[in-house]
Amino acid sequence: MTKTFVLVHGAWHGGWCWRRVRERLVGRGHHVYTPTLTGVADRSHLLSASVNLSTHITDVVNLIRWEEMTDIVLCGHSYGGFVVTGVADQMPERIAALVYLDAYVPESGQSWADLRPRKTPAELTLPPISAEVFRVNERDRQWVDRQCTPHPAASATEKLVLTGAYRVVSRKLYIRATSFPSPAFDPVYERAKSDPGWIAKELACGHDAMLEMPDELTEILEAV
Repeated sequence: MTKTFVLVHGAWHGGWCWRRVRERLVGRGHHVYTPTLTGVADRSHLLSASVNLSTHITDVVNLIRWEEMTDIVLCGHSYGGFVVTGVADQMPERIAALVYLDAYVPESGQSWADLRPRKTPAELTLPPISAEVFRVNERDRQWVDRQCTPHPAASATEKLVLTGAYRVVSRKLYIRATSFPSPAFDPVYERAKSDPGWIAKELACGHDAMLEMPDELTEILEAV
């Protein structure tokens, strides 16, 4: 059965990071969208002080609206967990499943700066974290470091405002990349494992699981 996937990248990345998973899903006959959020990667020329979390949520909401998508598997990686939660809150009727890939699962009133373990500097942008820190394999590290760009800092400090509508999405999946140590993600994964409303999966790889284990991640996403 053909499915529609919207895969949202995390901070400093862009749609490019989903290339391997996108190719595999498309090869299996699915529709796959990998938008780049405003201000990074191929849209880095749009970076400004006004680019925030609301901008990134609107990026994805508008893509879904103008592409007239429904019954979507919506997946967010890392910071992208904030984005997909906000998107699902605005259009829950279009979302068939929410997938959090080594990602934040925020509540209303929280910002990325509230949850991330590192201090957020009071500057226009957040400099990229090295691929080595994210436990990317040595073969891909130079490529990932070259591709990553500064991330708009306002997206880290803006509080996410939710109505709670996203909670009607019945299928929710959390995928933990277990080779990447994270005090932010471990408690979320443990809660997902004990919550009957969630499915919890593990991938034995670094944080950028879409690069590390694209075959295994494709299998998990397709099974959703």
